[in-house]
Amino acid sequence: MDGKLFLVPTPIGNLEDMTFRAIRILKEADIILAEDTRTSAPLLKHFGIDKKAYSHHQHNEHQATSEIIKFLKEGKNVALISDAGTPAISDPGFFLVREVLKHDLPVECLPGATAFVPALVNSGLPTDAFVFEGFLPVKKGRQTRLKKLAEEDRTIVLYESPHRLLKTLEEFAQFFGAERQASVSRELTKMYEETVRGTLTTIKSHFENNILKGEFVICVAGKEEVKKEKRSYDKD
Repeated sequence: MDGKLFLVPTPIGNLEDMTFRAIRILKEADIILAEDTRTSAPLLKHFGIDKKAYSHHQHNEHQATSEIIKFLKEGKNVALISDAGTPAISDPGFFLVREVLKHDLPVECLPGATAFVPALVNSGLPTDAFVFEGFLPVKKGRQTRLKKLAEEDRTIVLYESPHRLLKTLEEFAQFFGAERQASVSRELTKMYEETVRGTLTTIKSHFENNILKGEFVICVAGKEEVKKEKRSYDKD
């Protein structure tokens, strides 16, 4: 019988968010793959998972995948974890999943922690339809993407790093309009968790005067939401 590839979410901050099932799968897996073994080692030790993890990241996944498929065909179960959150969501995993499926081998993703869901739900912006963009292109294609997103009707959700946050908010104000409603969350589930809501201008002003630290999730109202607010205002 073939083995199975398990994608196992890990906490994005608070270790209490690890599920019982995730711990069991990691304990039972024949092989654990980790984005960074230096990050995964303390996590595995905390939950009593006495097993070595092997590196699997964007720089070696193409070379390592054939070996992993071989293990699966030998009946070994493989578990993939990223540094935090759900594998393949702005983290390594997509390429491995695609190749494993090409060989008609089973893949199972456990439910669990991911940063953009709590940030979106907590934003106060519409959640019935949204688009997740991950990280914007740093250089090539960035303006083209921004112009396209400016016409997006659904709530837009993105990840951003601390050193690019202010630039990104400035560009959003330029392309979407300074008064577009938005929400920025950082350090989700951690001690200094913070969510700032308001217009792009007010949010940028807040972070210009505060320490930029942690991982950031940006939620921006879609164009259609702006139209709805304007129609409501006109009626009043």
